[in-house]
Amino acid sequence: MTGGLKGLLLLSLCLVVWTVPIERNADPPQEKTEENADTGLYYDRYLREVIEVLETDPHFREKLQTANTEDIKNGHLSKELDLVGHHVRTRLDELKRQEVSRLRMLLKAKLDSTNTQSVQMDHASLLKQFEHLDPHNQSTFEAKDLELLIATATKDLENYDAERHEEFKRYEMMKEHERREYLKSLDQEKREKEERRIEELKEKHRQHPKVHAPGSEDQLREVWEETDGLDPQEFNSKTFFKLHDTNGDGVLDEQELEALFTKELEKVYNPKNEEDDMMEMEEERLRMREHVMQNVDINRDRLVSLEEFLKSTEKKEFNNAKEWEMLDDTKPVYTEEELQRFEAELQDKEVELGRRAEKLRQEQEILKERSKALEAQKREYQQAVMEMSQKQKEQQAVNRQPPSGPNDELLFQQEIQKLTNEDSPVVKVPIDQNGDVQSKLPAEPPQNLPHHTQ
Repeated sequence: MTGGLKGLLLLSLCLVVWTVPIERNADPPQEKTEENADTGLYYDRYLREVIEVLETDPHFREKLQTANTEDIKNGHLSKELDLVGHHVRTRLDELKRQEVSRLRMLLKAKLDSTNTQSVQMDHASLLKQFEHLDPHNQSTFEAKDLELLIATATKDLENYDAERHEEFKRYEMMKEHERREYLKSLDQEKREKEERRIEELKEKHRQHPKVHAPGSEDQLREVWEETDGLDPQEFNSKTFFKLHDTNGDGVLDEQELEALFTKELEKVYNPKNEEDDMMEMEEERLRMREHVMQNVDINRDRLVSLEEFLKSTEKKEFNNAKEWEMLDDTKPVYTEEELQRFEAELQDKEVELGRRAEKLRQEQEILKERSKALEAQKREYQQAVMEMSQKQKEQQAVNRQPPSGPNDELLFQQEIQKLTNEDSPVVKVPIDQNGDVQSKLPAEPPQNLPHHTQ
């Protein structure tokens, strides 16, 4: 993105760009490095891609450069979409179809997770819950889509800081809740020892150098000298502004401002120290940025222009600012009543989780019983198969054995009879009823024997 165009888009969308800390060498840097920072919006990628495509159109770019905050917020700029090039509109149409497809997948996943029947799902009705696009037109990107995108992003990002503060409050209450629960688990001697240790850590955290008020002359001069590496006697507000407008868009956005406070925060917070909480450091950074915006951002567009910046340096507070009060020096971010409500919510959630865990345990027991039953059926089936196989083997063995007598003696009469029937030249041996060979031969010789002459 180019600087001026992005600055005007940031004016309405608060689309921030994270600024890399500046390092001063003998020669000025040839390039300015920037990385896109996620805005925290669930449609962040779609928002960025739309902006990037719009920037490629010269007409829209020109109109955007001359637009003011109200023109962008009230939708006047959206009407210029009808005049952009065909290739731009084609690409925007494609982006919208991709976004609709992504939202449909999210909806289907959500419905599937709740076991809701979604066969007859009305996509148009369901997509109405997403305010950043027109649900009635799911194939082409029109002026209304740009208007909705700008309006929704502006509204969502205006609440972003409040949500960050609320998230930090819940974090602090959870930390205090866990501390109290841990102390309850200890005996009196160990509890007193732990409480002394906690107080020592808190006191150690409070022992830090003076923190200058953000946006004050002392704070800016410190950045000028220690971060930028410039002569403190040559401090110049206009030069300072241009040095830290790292993307060259003519304004200081929220991330560029927050980068200025790193030096002050490093006086208090060190990730290697047990007593320093990095979540608190980020909350402190947010407080500092809000303080500067409150005193410098005259038109409340969440950006600091050069004119606004220079006017702030003319104020009495710029030269005579008091020392900055850190979180430890101010009242707690939550009250005891809020903590009690928070703990009650936790208890309700624990009860609900316990109920679900019990239900899962019961279901697991049922599954175990079913598994045992299936395993028993499997063993019975295997035993039946083995018995059937054994019977088949025994039957086959019986069929292959020769006949036997009452005393298990083998009987060969049938085999012998079979052989004699097959070989006619063999003389048949007479056998009596008892199975014995007769001793007497027949009286007459066989008729087929040849006669011999005397």
